[in-house]
Amino acid sequence: MATKDIDWGSLDFNYRETDYSYVSMYRDGKWDEGRLTKDHTVTMSECAGVLQYSQSCFEGLKAYRTKDNKVVCFRPDMNAQRMYDSCKRLEMPPFPVDRFVKAVEEVVKANVDWVPPYGSGATLYIRPYMFGYNAVIGVKPAEEYMFRILVTPVGPYFKGGAKPVVVRIPDFDRAAPHGTGGIKAGLNYAMSLHPIMEAHREGFNENLYLDPATRTKVEETGGANVIFIKDNGKTLVTPKSDSILPSITRRSLCYIAENMLGMKVEHRPVMFSEVPEFEEMGLCGTAAVISPVGQINDHGRIINIPSGMEKMGPVLTKLRSTLTGIQDGEIEGPEGWVHEIDVD
Repeated sequence: MATKDIDWGSLDFNYRETDYSYVSMYRDGKWDEGRLTKDHTVTMSECAGVLQYSQSCFEGLKAYRTKDNKVVCFRPDMNAQRMYDSCKRLEMPPFPVDRFVKAVEEVVKANVDWVPPYGSGATLYIRPYMFGYNAVIGVKPAEEYMFRILVTPVGPYFKGGAKPVVVRIPDFDRAAPHGTGGIKAGLNYAMSLHPIMEAHREGFNENLYLDPATRTKVEETGGANVIFIKDNGKTLVTPKSDSILPSITRRSLCYIAENMLGMKVEHRPVMFSEVPEFEEMGLCGTAAVISPVGQINDHGRIINIPSGMEKMGPVLTKLRSTLTGIQDGEIEGPEGWVHEIDVD
C-alpha cells in the first residue's frame, strides 16, 4: 500500500480519474454480480432513459484515514438506504443495501493508494449513482439500469476553513409539494442550477428555499439541510418537511447534540418569521459538514444572524468538531458509525 505522490494539501473539490470504478448492470429483472473496471467512460444509446427522461439518482460519501491509519467511511449503510428509497420513488430497481456497502468497500480497496494521508484535509470522495440505460422513447421507466461508483481525491470543500456565508431567499422553489424533494434525484439538482448561478451573479453564496406550498417555512438550500441554535446554545432546531432531503450529516448532528452534548433537539416545521430569534445558523452536508450562515437577504431585507460574519458560532463549532472527531477516530461515537474497510 503506497499513497500516491500528490500534493494533498493543494487539492480542490474537482474530479480526478483514479484507477478503478465499480459497475453493475440490471437486465432481465435482476442485477449482475458487478465488477471493478478501469474503463471510466459510459457508452449507451442516444435514446437512453436517463437522457430522455432524467431517470437517475446518486449518493455522496467519503473514505479517509484515521489517526491510526485505518481506512474508513462514515455510515455507508445510511447512504445505501437513502439510495434504495430514491430508486423506489423513481421506479428504478433498488440496488440492495448490503451489496451497496460491499461495492463501496471493494472500490475503495482497489483505489486505496488514492486515499489521502491523515491530517492532509483531503478525502477520497465516493459517488455511487444509477441511471436508466436502455433506449426509451415512450414516457415510461427504463428496463435496463447501470449502477456505478466512481471515486476521486478531493480537497476540503471550503479552503481556509468554513467561514460564514450570505444566503438569499430566491423567487424559485426547490421542489414541488409531494414531489421529489425528499430523494437524491439528479433532476432536483438540475432544477437548482439556474437559481444558484443567479445567486452567485448577485453576490450570494447560496439560496435558502422556503416551502413551495406557502413560502412561509424554511426548507433547505440547493444542496444542504439547515440547522439552527437557540436558547443560549441549549437547543438545536432542524426544519421538518416531506420535501427536504434526509441528510445523513444532519441526522448525525442531531444525535450528537441530544446524546453527547446534552442539548434539546427539535425537528419540526420552522417558520421563516422565527429566523431572527435564532442565535446560530448553519448548512450541513457531506462535503462541508457544517457551513455557518451569517446573513440572509430576503429581497433586500437583511437578517443578521447573531453569531456574525467573522467565524462559526460556538455551538456549531462544537457540533462540527465532535462529528469530525468521531469520523477521524479521535472521539468514540455510536457503534457502526465509522465503517472500517479492510485494505490489507
